Amino acid sequence: MNFKKIIKSIALLVALTTVNTACTVKYSLSGASIPIEAKTVSISYFPNNAMMVAPMLSPTLTDELQSRFQRQTRLSLVREGGDLDFEGEITNYTSTPAAISGDEEAILNRLTVTVRVRYTSRLEPQYNYEKTFSAFEDYDSNKLLQEVEATLISEIVEKLVEDIFNAAVSNW
Repeated sequence: MNFKKIIKSIALLVALTTVNTACTVKYSLSGASIPIEAKTVSISYFPNNAMMVAPMLSPTLTDELQSRFQRQTRLSLVREGGDLDFEGEITNYTSTPAAISGDEEAILNRLTVTVRVRYTSRLEPQYNYEKTFSAFEDYDSNKLLQEVEATLISEIVEKLVEDIFNAAVSNW
């Protein structure tokens, strides 16, 4: 009989602890830590302000960031004024030699994209940031950038979106 009372007491304690912490737990999906009160996200168009411009880069980056939030969170996408708000610009888009052969010829080139992001959380301003994110992909120097650009941009944008998303919603 005493054993049953102990088990019931432990069960009650666990239940109360769970209810108590449930009031402060943040929404989590795919590792994201988003305030439970957050309902909306706004992601402005990221213009390409780099010296070298790829026409497809800005819409690809903006669309992929919006898609990521729609796929992996419960937040509704709004045009502006979201509980979570992203804006920024592409500041660098360059192709440079990445590996040189013995006879001083480039054997690999590197496409690098840099993005400045301003993130505002209206519910948790301590997590607001303005950061620069950069990602790159290497490609064979025997190919013209125009031949591989679409594939490279897709791969680079995937990395950038991952970094931007994690910086905003992985507060651990």
